[in-house]
Amino acid sequence: MSTEFPFIVGIGASAGGVSALSHFFANVPRRSGMAFVIVTHLNPNRESQLHTVLSRQTEMPVKIAQDDELVEADTVYVMPERATLQIKDGRLLLNVLELDARAHKPIDIFFGSLAEDQKENAAAIVLSGGDGDGTIGVKIIKEHGGVTFAQTANGDPPLNPEMPESAIAAGFVDFAIPASAMPEKLVEIRGGRAELDKLINKNDTKDDPGSRKMQTTISELLKNYSGHDFSGYKSKTFFRRVARRMNVRHVGDLEGYCTLLEKDREEMHALFRDLLIGVTAFFRDPNAFDALEEQIIPKLFENKNARNPVRIWVPACTTGEEVYSLAILMCEHIEKTDQSVPIQIFATDIDEPALSIARQGRYPEQLVRSVNPERIKKYFRREGASYVIATKVREMCVFSPHNVISDPPFSRMDMVSCRNLLIYFGPDLQREVIPTFHYALKPGGYLFLGTSESISQFSDLFNTVDKKLRIFEAVEQTNRAWKPSSVLQKMSGRDAATRQEADTNGIKLRHKIERHILENHSPPHAVVREDGEIVFVSSGTGGLLEMPRGAPSNHLLDMVPREARVEIRAALRQVVDTRRATQRYNLSATTSSGPSRHFNLKIEPLQGSHESERLFIVFFQPIAPNDVEGAVPSDGVFSNDASDSEIVEIRERLQSSIEEYETALEELKSSNEELVSVNEEAQSTNEELEASKEELQSLNEELNTINAELNVKIEELDMANSDLRNLFEATQIATVFLDADLVIRNFTPAAGELFNLRSADLGRPLTELASVSEYPNLKPHIQQVFETGLVFEHRLSRTDTRTEYLVRITPYRATNEGVEGAVVTLIDVTSLAKAEEHQNVLIAELNHRVRNMLAVIIAIVKNSLRAKGMQGAAVDDLINRLQGMARAYDLLYEGSWCKLGLKSIVKQELASFRSDSVNISGPNVELLPTQILALSMVIHELATNAAKYGALAKPDGIVTVNWSVMKGKIVLSWIERDGPVADNPDPSGFGYALIKGQVEQQLEGKLETTFSPEGLSVRLEFPV
Repeated sequence: MSTEFPFIVGIGASAGGVSALSHFFANVPRRSGMAFVIVTHLNPNRESQLHTVLSRQTEMPVKIAQDDELVEADTVYVMPERATLQIKDGRLLLNVLELDARAHKPIDIFFGSLAEDQKENAAAIVLSGGDGDGTIGVKIIKEHGGVTFAQTANGDPPLNPEMPESAIAAGFVDFAIPASAMPEKLVEIRGGRAELDKLINKNDTKDDPGSRKMQTTISELLKNYSGHDFSGYKSKTFFRRVARRMNVRHVGDLEGYCTLLEKDREEMHALFRDLLIGVTAFFRDPNAFDALEEQIIPKLFENKNARNPVRIWVPACTTGEEVYSLAILMCEHIEKTDQSVPIQIFATDIDEPALSIARQGRYPEQLVRSVNPERIKKYFRREGASYVIATKVREMCVFSPHNVISDPPFSRMDMVSCRNLLIYFGPDLQREVIPTFHYALKPGGYLFLGTSESISQFSDLFNTVDKKLRIFEAVEQTNRAWKPSSVLQKMSGRDAATRQEADTNGIKLRHKIERHILENHSPPHAVVREDGEIVFVSSGTGGLLEMPRGAPSNHLLDMVPREARVEIRAALRQVVDTRRATQRYNLSATTSSGPSRHFNLKIEPLQGSHESERLFIVFFQPIAPNDVEGAVPSDGVFSNDASDSEIVEIRERLQSSIEEYETALEELKSSNEELVSVNEEAQSTNEELEASKEELQSLNEELNTINAELNVKIEELDMANSDLRNLFEATQIATVFLDADLVIRNFTPAAGELFNLRSADLGRPLTELASVSEYPNLKPHIQQVFETGLVFEHRLSRTDTRTEYLVRITPYRATNEGVEGAVVTLIDVTSLAKAEEHQNVLIAELNHRVRNMLAVIIAIVKNSLRAKGMQGAAVDDLINRLQGMARAYDLLYEGSWCKLGLKSIVKQELASFRSDSVNISGPNVELLPTQILALSMVIHELATNAAKYGALAKPDGIVTVNWSVMKGKIVLSWIERDGPVADNPDPSGFGYALIKGQVEQQLEGKLETTFSPEGLSVRLEFPV
């Protein structure tokens, strides 16, 4: 992988994690080329302590992780409060949670995204914590080639070991070491990555003879160890797993690693386990399982009955999640259709530990998270922190070891589900395995592969049912038969040769032993291993070998008579050490079945036994009673002086006993020293426990204090919640609280009745509810509130209930004054709307009557005055004044008898004059109806006089009207220019008296008039 990003180390910690992080960062070098991302469950008080500790323990900059921040080397990033953290393209992605929300498994979330983004460029560390978080994360990290660590006790034990112990028990931790020892190991791994990248790139080709040779060499070593051949695996996958182990063991070249494999069986086992790691989960790729449930499973049950079961084969089942997923789908189909059809699911794998997990059917909570709650409730049972598969599901499944490469396949299957195997096989091996699957299937059976797998060129064997989801149907072949290919035969042949070479049991072993005895000896005999365990006994040993009392034993020294055990032990030890035959003469044996028996003993190695399990033959040569005294060796090698030979034998036995005694004494001394050391450690531990007890008492007192404060806060919170609930119920106002995505966070009872909301609607977008269809502009209105931060009001009518609402949308502000949502309030204003409607009717009626009355008055005045001989000009003036009053009433009617702007009044009264002869300026100040009527009469009178005697009487005359607001008063100026010379008015004239009366009495203002040669100037001043 490219080294574009630094080596990124994810660290998960919870309770007690501050201390572990302190030990860790105290040993991290300043320039390590690594970036550290800390994900914790700590509360705010402990997080402040964490920052203090990190700032003190490391010279690297410590940052609170920011959204879209690019990860840099030699930097420590800490997850902020109330958030979850992920990573993509080397950038941190922050998901801020609500105030009352709690992050669910944030360590697993970050580790999972880190593995997918950085692959082998990542490391995961699980420190102290208490809920098993991180277990799934380290599994994903290891699956993608990263390195995993978990904290153990050694001077700095985890305060709460549940998290690291859970990760270690899952079997996916590379280094279970103390926190203080982790930095040194990380630096070693980081330093070796560049060389390993070159190694992977160099060997990542199937055409390189050197690569093929190294893969063959390592595969042979694994073959001899496990009996399974990995030579057909993809080179890329194979060498990535090998490179990962080389990085863990700090080995720089493949030759050195091969040497390590030959010497270290534990490393052989670790590599074997790494090569078997498969990605699996319950209902992985949900779309594929949905298609299987809808399209395939119903067809599997067609024409099935109690005597014709549904048969499914799942090769490479690993830990069984996929197997149980299929079984659950079968159960659901049976329950829906009420069919009584047996189901047999054969699940196979070469990984015995994984099969053991699958047989138990017990999974931690994190692994069951992908299953929906209804299925969990129905097909699992909770046992502590784990979930166990229900018995009816477990009974459908049979788990057994099976090698799909070399072992004969199952047959007459309705479906084969292999979704985690072909991606690891090379092209040659894939071409051998896919026809095997076809042979295993019935005609018309289904093959279910993973999303990255295909049937390659075998389109003649399968029809495609769903290309995207990798579901295929087997085509019937007339010459259907399993024909192991050369590759499979080769692997199977090596398996048979290895088994034949290692097979020293049963009939073959018996034939070999009997052939050897017939050629060389004929007395009673037994075959034993180096430790004396018997693997074969001939006939005729009844008087020499007896089963001991108590628990059954298969050991030679437990079955021979007591007085002969010393001689037999010494002789066997001599043969094991020297690889040469030895003899003992004239041994006696007293058994419960008869008198004493005498025999000569001969022990020699069994020729042809395997080097890994060497075997030895023990011959019991009986001596007749008459020959006991003169019993001598048959070959005559020893002296005839029996006493000398007995002395020699006694000396040998004595020397052997002395050596055994000295060895036992040394072991006793060593054990004594260890006991003294253990005693000292126990005393030290006791002192630490005493200190811890005092600290625990102090901590308990602090916890009691905090608990008391917490109880007070909870009571206050309960009271506040009660007050808020009563407020919601008492106001009877429909209120809905929304977040930034218009998702419902809370609502009042009145809103529940209005929108038909239930508690289950919390978390749903409001716009998805059918009850808001009559307010189509709700979303844009809320968006406007988000953009402006201002309150928005709107009148809404419901046609179904003929109800009027005042909608008020208010921004929901957080503690930082940012807009995080909206509050939608709907107030029932139906009665107010009806009152407004009634008021409008009354105003219209009143205006109609006033206009009619003014029209009648104008007609009466006109006829009356002209009938009395009044002059026409005076009558016209009076009529104009009445019409001006009518226009003012029209303005008030249009404004619903509310406030009107001053500019509207002036424009209306001067609208009949030329626009170039009138200049109007000033703010549109709103006036009350009484002020409007009075001011309109004043402006009308001034305009009429200007048209008759003033500036508007000449074409070039100009009238300027301007006003301003000063100290709560309106100051209006009327200025005439370029008109005839103005004379002082007659104070007793009707027009001047009318203007003065309106200003002083109706407007409660002041009037000033100035007659200058330039023209008339009038200044009005009245309160707003």
